[in-house]
Amino acid sequence: MRTIRGWRGLKPDDKGACVAFGSFDGVHLGHQRVIHLAQTAARKFGAPLGVVSFEPHPWRWFHPDDPPFLLTTAHQQAERFAALGVERSYILPFDDHLAGLSAEDFAREALAEGLGVRHVVVGFDASFGRGRTGDGDLLTALGQQLGFGVTIAPALADETGYKLSSTAARRALQLGDPRAAAEILGRPFAIEGVVRQGRRLGRTLGFPTANVALGEYVRPRLGIYATRTRLPDGRVVDGVSSIGENPTVGAVEARLEVYLFDFDGDLYGQTIETELVEFLRQEKKFATVELMVQQIEADADRARRLLAGG
Repeated sequence: MRTIRGWRGLKPDDKGACVAFGSFDGVHLGHQRVIHLAQTAARKFGAPLGVVSFEPHPWRWFHPDDPPFLLTTAHQQAERFAALGVERSYILPFDDHLAGLSAEDFAREALAEGLGVRHVVVGFDASFGRGRTGDGDLLTALGQQLGFGVTIAPALADETGYKLSSTAARRALQLGDPRAAAEILGRPFAIEGVVRQGRRLGRTLGFPTANVALGEYVRPRLGIYATRTRLPDGRVVDGVSSIGENPTVGAVEARLEVYLFDFDGDLYGQTIETELVEFLRQEKKFATVELMVQQIEADADRARRLLAGG
């Protein structure tokens, strides 16, 4: 997959794709439906399959002081796109100019003239242009004028009729329900990051942990989770993890601390990706470190049994 930033001055070979258009945070099942429909159009026209998204996420641009909310990093998003067969990832810089474009100007300047799209697929609830005045119906009309086709993907819901969306996935994580989030995303929610130096307290207690900053990820419910972690060499290791502030031994900024079962190695400075499988309990402050260690042992035993069962 090739990543192309911006839409101005592109080479002719970088134009002419059939694209899925949206923010795609999480690349959940609804997003995947949009991409699959774009793939169908790409095969019909014999054109490359592309995805058009933004950096930063438009919500961050308009709400710079809001809490972290992302479900995927840019790297994770790119991996998801590539796995779905995307050949070109067009990343448009969301800046003052783009935010100020009317829906009509965006369709003409970015999609038609800049990217030279053959066909565009959007979700049923898509919005674009200054003041979010553009929607799928307007894009369809603009496409007829500007020379590209448009498909509006229908809403995707589970068997109960619950709409699958990034908002729903975030809400599930905030409630401590990673399994529900996984059903929306099509895979477990995973935190990716570089292992950084901690206070090494876990090592002295017999439970060495790999510490990862949460960065711009949405904050799941603070507590203890059964997890699976992909190491830089591709191995996947079961474990038990804390997402929290460590109140017993001195509160810190909320972070991920991963205890990997039956693992002995140095991961400092390396990138790992940890999937949240099951919420075990909420974070709590213990009266003594000894009581905390006893609880960690119980958490680890429970996580081992749960993960062994799938």
